[in-house]
Amino acid sequence: MEGHGAGAVAAAALDRLSKRYGATLAVDGVSFEVGQREILGLLGPNGSGKTTILRVLTGYLRPSAGSAQAGGFDLVREGRAARGRVGYVPEDAPLYRHMRVSEFLTFMGRLRGLAGDRLHDRLAFVRERLALDDVFSIIIGRLSRGYRQRVAIAQAILHEPELLVLDEPTNGLDPRQIIELRGLMRGLATHCSVIVTSHILSEIERVADRVAILLNGRLLAVVAIADIAAAGSDLERTFLRLTTEIGSD
Repeated sequence: MEGHGAGAVAAAALDRLSKRYGATLAVDGVSFEVGQREILGLLGPNGSGKTTILRVLTGYLRPSAGSAQAGGFDLVREGRAARGRVGYVPEDAPLYRHMRVSEFLTFMGRLRGLAGDRLHDRLAFVRERLALDDVFSIIIGRLSRGYRQRVAIAQAILHEPELLVLDEPTNGLDPRQIIELRGLMRGLATHCSVIVTSHILSEIERVADRVAILLNGRLLAVVAIADIAAAGSDLERTFLRLTTEIGSD
């Protein structure tokens, strides 16, 4: 798949991706795609390779074998172009807590190459989309966990990425904040594709179109949530069945 080709290009694609840390194979030949405007849940027990895959997709790690693409651009050969198509919110995203929300987002926008009317328009967009009006002039360190998460997502979408990567975005949120974030993710998926990890399977089931299930660095299955429901099952039972049956082979 070429980054400059015509036609629909997957927002992200892994092709036999492997990542090794010394003698440890953390990701073992994983292949899947994330479609345009799709929310994909990336699931697996601790140590299954989820965070490693996210760090490859965001350009923080290089694959040991295979390839990863974002927006049709190879993350190794065309790294700068590929990274420009990705927004990333890691678990416990670091923020400059001494800055006001407006200052921080302006600073991050400029780092992304935004300026003038373009920067102004994107700041207005994220301010409205993430409901930041009431806190835009407040120092980040004074915000609740929920609002800090909104600010972290805002900086990740300032540059209009094709792919938004959210690593455990509901960690530490209260039930109301989780419900609000669920709706926010659905809204964001009208503008970009989303990969989200979570240990809360019920939340993924409510928001994702498909799930990719990992175990010990291997991909067990990629399943549509609608297909799980049509089979009279749910995500929790499907996850337990796959990670138990296949994991014991």
